[in-house]
Amino acid sequence: MASESTTNSDKMENSTVEPVEPESALETARRQLHHAADHLDFDQHIIERLKHPKKVHEVTLPIEREDGTVDVFTGYRAQHDSVRGPYKGGLRYHPDVTRDECVGLGMWMTWKCAVMDLPFGGAKGGVAVNPKELSTKEKERLTRRFAQEIRDVIGPNRDIPAPDMGTDPQTMAWLMDAYSMQEGETTPGVVTGKPPVVGGSEGREEAPGRSVAIITRQACEYYDNDLEGTTIAVQGYGSVGANAARLLDKWGATVVAISDVNGAMYDLDGIDTAVVPSHDEEPEAVTEYADTVISNDELLTLNVDVLIPAALGNVITSENANEIAADLVVEGANGPTTSTASTILADRDVAVIPDILANAGGVTVSYFEWLQDINRRSWSLERVNNELETEMQAAWDAVRAEFEEQDVTWRDAAYIVALSRIAEAHEARGLWP
Repeated sequence: MASESTTNSDKMENSTVEPVEPESALETARRQLHHAADHLDFDQHIIERLKHPKKVHEVTLPIEREDGTVDVFTGYRAQHDSVRGPYKGGLRYHPDVTRDECVGLGMWMTWKCAVMDLPFGGAKGGVAVNPKELSTKEKERLTRRFAQEIRDVIGPNRDIPAPDMGTDPQTMAWLMDAYSMQEGETTPGVVTGKPPVVGGSEGREEAPGRSVAIITRQACEYYDNDLEGTTIAVQGYGSVGANAARLLDKWGATVVAISDVNGAMYDLDGIDTAVVPSHDEEPEAVTEYADTVISNDELLTLNVDVLIPAALGNVITSENANEIAADLVVEGANGPTTSTASTILADRDVAVIPDILANAGGVTVSYFEWLQDINRRSWSLERVNNELETEMQAAWDAVRAEFEEQDVTWRDAAYIVALSRIAEAHEARGLWP
């Protein structure tokens, strides 16, 4: 089945026919790779290598449920490329986790680490399970079993998982503990996104949203829009969306819409984002605080200056791209814009700042956490935020330079930066005979 998926996606890349939406993460990642490679002059064999993961590990995970029955789940860890350093990427618990999804998301992590100039490669993994159907004890059993099954392929200098959809700092603490027990020594650097009390970093959970806010501010400045008074709509009020909205609100922007799975809160006069609880603070509470409720689809087409899709992938598609009224889209979620929609928005001169730059605060602060763990020395929240600001500014400057010099989209500019760094590393290291 996996080989059929790969074959089909290869055919899609070589076809002029647009894919049926929504396209998979793997299809999107490969399309974006080829599109950006057209602007670069280096060995095409490197592009061929980057189309494929180095390894994909598939494991079987039997766990005993609370009622004494046994269920068996499937887990994956896709390791895409490690030319610049250890693999790095999240672990997600979701019913729709597949091999190809992990491969595609692992490719994105390779680009994201490279565009931020971090000494990591890309990986992604997960378990095909609905975490809402697991008790806390069952989730712990599943995590510890998963840690045991992938123990030989992860490690602080090999592959460093992190939280993702359906997992959290507690999940990472269980995984770190299970790994450490088998290794015979406490090894906090095997994962990031842990609670600070066991080696996690201050500011890690807020980091993706903070980086989205930082990049939104930089983009507004680039287009000569004063953030004071800029109107913003944020789809998704979880960790990324809420932290981005609150920081932009604090900096003077007018956040007019925020949403969760039940719908969107809309207020032209601006929302007091500090009052509305995030999904982590009070799940699905956004509409309960709203006087005016609109749908998530309506939020995407509001007449605002900036749209931040920070919920799910594939929400901006060929069906609604022509209805996007914002002048600037900043991708808070992973892959919220399909390839077809990206083309439509580019033709309409709607600037789209890609996810591999905008939400890269998460992996950047994960890098800071890894440094703290291997050096056994923690940083203050102020230092973490200051270092993140510096790294995001450097990445923005690098992408902006390619955007201006190459006369390409922001997404292509980010990929050019990332692929140039990856290609240079591959050329320097060479190919084993």
